[in-house]
Amino acid sequence: MQVSVETTSGLERQVTITVPAERIDQDVQKRVQQTARTARLDGFRPGKVPVKVVKNRYGKGIREEVLNQVIQETLFKATTDEKLQPANSPSIEFKNDKEGEDFQYVATFEVYPEIALADYSSVEIEKQTAAVKDEDLDQMIETLRKQQASWDVVERAAEDGDRLNIDFAGTIDGEAFDGGKGEGMDLVLGSSTMIPGFEAGLVGASAGDERELDVTFPEDYHAEELKGKAAKFAVKVNSVSAQTLAELNEEFFAKFGMEENTLDGFKAEVRKNMERELTNTLKMKLKDQVFRELVKLNAIEIPGSLIDNEIDNLRRQAVQQFAGPNAEGFDLNMLPKEMFEEQAKSRVSVGLLVQEFIKANEVKVDDERVQETIKELADTYQEPQQVIDWYNSNQDMLNQIQSLVMEDQVVDQLLASAKVTEVEVSYEDAIKPAQPEAEAEEDAAE
Repeated sequence: MQVSVETTSGLERQVTITVPAERIDQDVQKRVQQTARTARLDGFRPGKVPVKVVKNRYGKGIREEVLNQVIQETLFKATTDEKLQPANSPSIEFKNDKEGEDFQYVATFEVYPEIALADYSSVEIEKQTAAVKDEDLDQMIETLRKQQASWDVVERAAEDGDRLNIDFAGTIDGEAFDGGKGEGMDLVLGSSTMIPGFEAGLVGASAGDERELDVTFPEDYHAEELKGKAAKFAVKVNSVSAQTLAELNEEFFAKFGMEENTLDGFKAEVRKNMERELTNTLKMKLKDQVFRELVKLNAIEIPGSLIDNEIDNLRRQAVQQFAGPNAEGFDLNMLPKEMFEEQAKSRVSVGLLVQEFIKANEVKVDDERVQETIKELADTYQEPQQVIDWYNSNQDMLNQIQSLVMEDQVVDQLLASAKVTEVEVSYEDAIKPAQPEAEAEEDAAE
């Protein structure tokens, strides 16, 4: 077997492999003889079909099977001998597959990049800390009461927080525009659902009132043709409703599936859930920051095939999240790859760097920590032991937990070598989604 390797571009490799005709012919002959012993053809007794007849009848298919087997064996040997690590399935092109001549083919694929991890000790990490205070708990309970609130029509002027039912029609320079008209729409004043000035202009209005509002679309409005445009809205108020918060009683507590039916017990359950959410959110923010700095520190070339695969994964996740039951049959290519490209690159980079860190530092998964993680997950269910048993009996799910724990162990080791500064923040700020780095830099510049 002869092997030659060519770097075509970046991480792409072309491996040309030549296999002597003798090996192919021998393998084909063996396969033909094996087939002859089991073939059943009319006019011949089982196992007595002449080799020549078998070759004439099945020879083409047998040769294709032999060539596929030879490709698998020789490509594996070639990549091993040449120390190549394919990052994707190779495309195979036959250069010569004529019977009686040396078999030659070309395998084209990308390889994983060679990574030499930079020293992480220069990295500065800001670790947020926060606590659930009594006022945070009160605010959360107020939010839960609003979620279960009722609305009652009132005969008075509208105030902030009231819900109005309105008809409206907007114009720009006297002309109607797409999306500028609505009938029977509910609007909560102060919700910032509409553009600036719209809701404020309806404070003090009563049922039956008609108002004309002069407003301006924001410069960053989603519709290009409306950005920065001055508009007039003719609005009719059909009704005004006031909100009545749900009472803190047993019926209210039961709606949240909590066992406690007293106010103190309910508060304790809510606080426990808030603390769990806070812990998980801070942990994810810290992990994202650690990995983001790891990527910054180690600029690596990424196989395009891995990025494409991750883009498809992100597309599927987006479809499942927004389309739900209607996701089946949805063409993923309808979602532009540009929407997910940066996120995909980041994910692949993190994955490659984490794997290299694990390999370089010989990190082994902590089985005790795996079980602790499973227990934490199980504690959120009514039958925790059943959940624990299920995870431990399902190898796929257990592998997922082990991967998460391994990531956590990598984060811990990276933090141990970095310069970490703790910063105390409010509960509200702590649970806010992490701001994309590009936006954070823009805000800082302003």
